[in-house]
Amino acid sequence: MQIDEEGDRRASNYWPVSATSSSTTRSSDQTTQTLAAAARVRARLVVVLAVTSGATDAIGFLALGSAFTSVMTGNMVLLGVGAAAADTLLVVSCVVAISSFVAGAAVGARVAGTPAADDSLWPQAVTVALYIELLLFAVFACCWWVLDSTPSTDWLFPLLGLNAAALGMQSSAIQRFGVSGLSTTYLTGTLTTVVGKLIAGHGLRKVAHSLAILLGLIIGACVGTVLVEWAPVAVPAIQLLTLGGVLATVHLSRSLHIPATS
Repeated sequence: MQIDEEGDRRASNYWPVSATSSSTTRSSDQTTQTLAAAARVRARLVVVLAVTSGATDAIGFLALGSAFTSVMTGNMVLLGVGAAAADTLLVVSCVVAISSFVAGAAVGARVAGTPAADDSLWPQAVTVALYIELLLFAVFACCWWVLDSTPSTDWLFPLLGLNAAALGMQSSAIQRFGVSGLSTTYLTGTLTTVVGKLIAGHGLRKVAHSLAILLGLIIGACVGTVLVEWAPVAVPAIQLLTLGGVLATVHLSRSLHIPATS
């Protein structure tokens, strides 16, 4: 009788543990699937941010003094060219773009912070930094429209500075994700990584996201150019819509705020 009672006790202890273990496994699987889906959403949002960068670079180069707003190495080359050619406008444009980008990147780094072990896939600090970027774009948009989409020379430098600072913010904010090599602005390294992986025998699937980011940059530049040339009044729209869309998606996607270590 004692043996039967002991067996009953063991059985009663065993089955609840098994059920709990099964439930824990299912919960873990669901969390893993949720995080995987959230990672795909983040990857798409990063591509959209690259579209924002491409458009803003095109706007800066074509309409605001022939300087880039995110490609600082390119601006350094143009600064040297302008200095050698005694092109004051080009030199000042490059200095404004570089200094504004640095200032934006510094503020962005301060606001976004550095990656932490308990970060979600999309830390709140990144959202705050992107809201500041959106504010800078909004100020640019207001100025652009007040000036009838044709800013005079006196306005070129302030407007260029606003855009460069905005992309500096974005550049630093993306670093909070803690993903090595991930960027939405300076993409020469991304292109180099893609080539290296393909030469090493990795398939296109391994570099698909990097290729999508590069394509997003090109598409953004194309759209920005078309707007500058054919619809100047709509120039700020590409920046406001893409960045605003990213922020709206972040707010609607709860899975992006689940700690990645869950």
